[in-house]
Amino acid sequence: MKWSEICIETVNDAVEPISNILHEAGASGVVIEDRAELDKKREGGLFGELYELNPDDYPDEGVAVKAYLPVNSFLQETVEDITEAVKNLAAYQIDTGNLRVSVNEVHEEDWATAWKQYYNPVKISEKFTIVPTWEDYEPFSTDELIIELDPGMAFGTGTHPTTVMCLQALERFVKAGDHVVDVGTGSGVLAIGAALLGSSKVTALDLDEVAVSAARQNTALNKVENIVSVSKNNLIDGLDDHADVVVANILAEVIISFTKDVETIMRPGGYFIASGIIGQKKEDVKQAMTDAGLIVEETVVMEDWVCIVAKK
Repeated sequence: MKWSEICIETVNDAVEPISNILHEAGASGVVIEDRAELDKKREGGLFGELYELNPDDYPDEGVAVKAYLPVNSFLQETVEDITEAVKNLAAYQIDTGNLRVSVNEVHEEDWATAWKQYYNPVKISEKFTIVPTWEDYEPFSTDELIIELDPGMAFGTGTHPTTVMCLQALERFVKAGDHVVDVGTGSGVLAIGAALLGSSKVTALDLDEVAVSAARQNTALNKVENIVSVSKNNLIDGLDDHADVVVANILAEVIISFTKDVETIMRPGGYFIASGIIGQKKEDVKQAMTDAGLIVEETVVMEDWVCIVAKK
């Protein structure tokens, strides 16, 4: 079978939304080649990749997002739709850089397994390590928490700065027995993290059916499906839960739109962890939290992305 590799050259800010666009277009596997990964060190030098990176695998600058589409009569139309959707990200104030799109034909055997070389275990916090499903990984310590993900599925690999900051915040604020609500769960990585931290109940919500399916598969993969319930839902509409922690890793505009209602599902003393926020939207989100009667407890910045934690 013949396949086409579509390569989108962009910048880091656009990687996750572009990956989602490619998956929704029917891509079979996504590869992310970020030149910055060669020199990146996690904050404080404590966390990072547990392997050696090969410079030859990465572009000269920026990020290349590659995906694979079957060669058929609809390929050109699909590529045009993908290109248009990526360009439309600017409407959400997402920087796509000097956008370039190219298409090359490949054979199935060339990519079916080769793309896995780009994904390896990544330690992202004191406790959490993200591990691809095919890796035979041995924890470094007894309190290390392993989240297994299949990077070939939709909604990223769990190592985007916004996801990392949310997991680190969950690690700081979730207590054993807590009820956590994950709004816009995507892959379910944050819900899984909350469950592994000892939550007794995790409610994971997403409006996208692909996300709901992916999150359910990932919770089962990590053996936390008895703690995490995944449902299709528009933000927190109709939710009458009383959560100890609410986490949302979505666009700033969406966070602002429902922050006025989030305190209604929070217990007194509960925390709202919000990320997916670009730097220039930080103050807008903080103001929305204050207007909702929440107290901003901390603000964390990583690679121009922001995570804000507020308390009821």
